[in-house]
Amino acid sequence: MDGTKTTAAAPVLILLGPPGAGKGTQARMLEETFGFVQLSTGDLLRAAVAAGTDAGKQAKAVMEAGELVSDDIVIATLRDRLAEPDCAKGVILDGFPRTTAQAEALDELLAANGQKIDAAVSLEVDDAAMVTRISGRYTCAECGEGYHDSFKQPKAAGTCDKCGGTEFKRRADDNAETVASRLEAYHAQTAPLIEHYARQGALIGINAMGDIDDIAGKLSAIVKTATA
Repeated sequence: MDGTKTTAAAPVLILLGPPGAGKGTQARMLEETFGFVQLSTGDLLRAAVAAGTDAGKQAKAVMEAGELVSDDIVIATLRDRLAEPDCAKGVILDGFPRTTAQAEALDELLAANGQKIDAAVSLEVDDAAMVTRISGRYTCAECGEGYHDSFKQPKAAGTCDKCGGTEFKRRADDNAETVASRLEAYHAQTAPLIEHYARQGALIGINAMGDIDDIAGKLSAIVKTATA
């Protein structure tokens, strides 16, 4: 032995979950707890275009032509980003991979870096409860304070608790029919990914319908175990 220390590969975590499951909130909490970097495909591509990298130039040309950026370009962009110093503590992938082909390409990229998916965490929700949770949301048009038909109504009907405003608004896609359709599409799209990471032994499911801090605690325990 020559006494040389080997450097542990940076952990890689994937959060899977439908719209409204809390992926963004939990990713931010993991960033704060472990110093991980959250990487989303959209942010990666925009940063690469702004930086003028080779992959960024390719992405810019494709996007300006009104076409979808290929998996090869996304992978090249991700390869460049993973090489940056702030990713050394670990990364959380958000919105990628979305298909089995992307997952396999990601596996190859990570293997070349001496890395792997340490945990693919599926935030599991009750679809009916999610429809109620999302479709009941509305906000004050003046200050943006959030309310809900079932869980948080203004103390005085029709008047915002925070600013006294009397106008409220809802997102056009926050209706029961649209939310149910989004959930159905998510499950259909994600099922092959769930199977892919289950075969690898990396898949871990947790109940995402509970308290935010409780869910964060479960995620932290998963990260500590997976990266020990």
